[in-house]
Amino acid sequence: MRFGDDWLKEWVRPVPPVQALAHTLTMGGLEVDSIEPAAPGFQQVVVARIVRVTPHPQADRLKVCEIDDGRGEMLQVVCGAANAREELRVPLARVGASLPGDLVIKAARLRGVESFGMLCSARELGLAESADGLLELPADAPIGKDVRAYLDLDAHVLDIDLTPNRGDCLSVLGVAREVAALTGAQLAEPDLVGAPVGNPDATQAVVVTDVEACPVYLGRVVDGFDPQAQTPLWMRERLRRAGLRSLGPMVDVTNYVLLELGQPLHAFDLDRISGHLQVRWAKVGESLRLLTGPEIILNTDELVIADEDGAVALAGIMGGSRSAVTDETTRVFLECAHFAPNAVAGRARRHGLHTEASQRYERGVDPTLQRRALERATELLLQMAGGRAGPVICAHEAAFTAMPITLRHARVERLLGSSFPREQIEALLDRLNMSWQRVDSGWDVCAPAYRFDIKIEVDLIEELIRLRGYDALEARAPRFTLKPIAAPEIGLTAARVRHVLAERGYHEAITYSFVDPAIQSAFLGDERPIDLINPLSRDLSQMRTTLWPGLVQAFRSNLKRQSERVRIFEVGKVFRRTDSGIVQRDRFAGLVHGPTLSEQWQGGTRSNAGFFEVKGDLEALVAISRLPSLSASVDTHPALHPGKSARLTVAGTPVGWLGELHPALSAGLDLPAGVLVFEWDLEANPPAIPLHFTALSRFPTVRRDLSLVIPDAVPVGELTRLIREAGGAWLKECILFDVYRGPGLEEGSKSAAFGLIFQDDERTLEDRDVDEVINVIVRHLELKAGARIRE
Repeated sequence: MRFGDDWLKEWVRPVPPVQALAHTLTMGGLEVDSIEPAAPGFQQVVVARIVRVTPHPQADRLKVCEIDDGRGEMLQVVCGAANAREELRVPLARVGASLPGDLVIKAARLRGVESFGMLCSARELGLAESADGLLELPADAPIGKDVRAYLDLDAHVLDIDLTPNRGDCLSVLGVAREVAALTGAQLAEPDLVGAPVGNPDATQAVVVTDVEACPVYLGRVVDGFDPQAQTPLWMRERLRRAGLRSLGPMVDVTNYVLLELGQPLHAFDLDRISGHLQVRWAKVGESLRLLTGPEIILNTDELVIADEDGAVALAGIMGGSRSAVTDETTRVFLECAHFAPNAVAGRARRHGLHTEASQRYERGVDPTLQRRALERATELLLQMAGGRAGPVICAHEAAFTAMPITLRHARVERLLGSSFPREQIEALLDRLNMSWQRVDSGWDVCAPAYRFDIKIEVDLIEELIRLRGYDALEARAPRFTLKPIAAPEIGLTAARVRHVLAERGYHEAITYSFVDPAIQSAFLGDERPIDLINPLSRDLSQMRTTLWPGLVQAFRSNLKRQSERVRIFEVGKVFRRTDSGIVQRDRFAGLVHGPTLSEQWQGGTRSNAGFFEVKGDLEALVAISRLPSLSASVDTHPALHPGKSARLTVAGTPVGWLGELHPALSAGLDLPAGVLVFEWDLEANPPAIPLHFTALSRFPTVRRDLSLVIPDAVPVGELTRLIREAGGAWLKECILFDVYRGPGLEEGSKSAAFGLIFQDDERTLEDRDVDEVINVIVRHLELKAGARIRE
């Protein structure tokens, strides 16, 4: 929001000096980005009157002007401006004056005629980027007065960066309210008289089909005005300081009221409107050519203003070219409406648009402001360009009802940690223009219509401390009772995941919950994506259904920075669409690529990390969490390599996936081959095994090695489970130390060798005891897995 502090002084008195004003606004939550002078520096430029204009004797394009600069003697100035004429009042840079660009004015002879000074355009004074002629001052401008003082060019322009919830401050009126509230100054709103009805028969039929999307729709017909009228200099200058160019009386008036009051308006050329107007939702396949030129295809969730021939404006965003006001327009329908934020939000961005109107409607506009703004705009237009105004047309005007919010005095002091007298709270509520009534616990407070961001009690408390000043908070240690929280010794928690994986060489990544649909589509499978209604950008327009897309993007960034060994993980939520609605789940996932070990002096050839190294990391996590044993069974996933993917289960419960990225996916994302990923659903874990103390046995262990031949389709993990199942209480450890495929074995078979450690807590085991258990294990494996002792 840009504006000159001179404009602000019309609305609130007194206004602090500009530096103090900027500090006050910033500390109050309205950050002042910059303070700029209203105009570049120039000196000795005064208001002058052209008394006589004669042709230059030696140049057709030059004129010799006699100038009255208020000092009693006529000055002769040679000028080439086309609009130089008698009785015109213009800026005169006297001899010795300094202009922007280090230009110093001297007496000169131009084509044989002496010239004592220079008549200036707006560009030469730094007030415009281009100009067609001299800057024409009002006819009542005092001759001889310094132009800087006359145009108040020593004022300052403030640029305020507003947070999205403070749409009420996108106007001079809104900022003035803030200054009054923050400083205790008096809000002195200028009198807005309004315009008399000069043509009571000038009406236009309007129908609103959805009053929730458009709670207020007002308008009026204005005809007979002069479209060639010139916008007054004072208005052009205020628009310039706000960063807007003057574009004629109709556009300038709507822009001025937008900046002054914060209410967008739109003017339709009434001679180009067919029949009655309708505020409705767009039809399927309907199109609209915008004021800026492009034609857009409308969606059925976009609110439009339409006549009998189709859409003429995208409500709250931009008008259409078919009904646009031109230099010949003399009859307009001036629209002033309130569109609900939900009916406008996201629609401008969808079409690549960003307008002053959409910026305000998306944040919210005062629903009680429309009549005042319409009267103000009509008043200014008639003053500038003449014409007649019709009566105000009300298609719909919903009454505003403020909902009371209970503000508890005890809650205020508890949240702020300091005392807050009741009298001070009531005084601050008054400065915020809030109505209140005392109740037993505090107050019932109703926020004004323009403070649509005040919805709950903590919003009111924030306003109180904002006005009192954050620096006024007492610096004291909080008082509270410490209650230690029991940290669970077992279970797979997010904290345990972070600690264990970090200790095993992984780095934690934190990525957006919003992802690129083009990347996520490769990971979806049969799941339906969740599209955002109002995305930040096209590549962040879906909620993630898996953590892998974010990790892949992080991996790509690491590759660009020559990282040859990458181990990253993330703990976060994923979002899935189900028949009962959208649900979110806590998961952790990881990505591994590159050598198993970092480069070192001992090593020799370093091999890349494989499936079993990553599975080992997960098994370590399972062990320290006291979960039942982890199993990995062959299964297929759309994002994983068909022959190198496995479903992870714990005690028969599916918990996640582990495998290598699908080659087609890796090629499509320009990734190297052999990227391993895993993902684990933290909410699917079975109960952990309770901890209990077991005394160490005093008796020796016995080891037996068992080499088995099994069908290739039987997972070794299943064999391990069966051994533990049959081994009984004496079997303390089952260690896999060899897997073999090749010559000497039947086709479709493999060999697995296990080291079995036996021990009893009561006595020393003898050979016959261990042999008996081994026989039980072998028979169990033969029966359940088709295994046999390898000869």
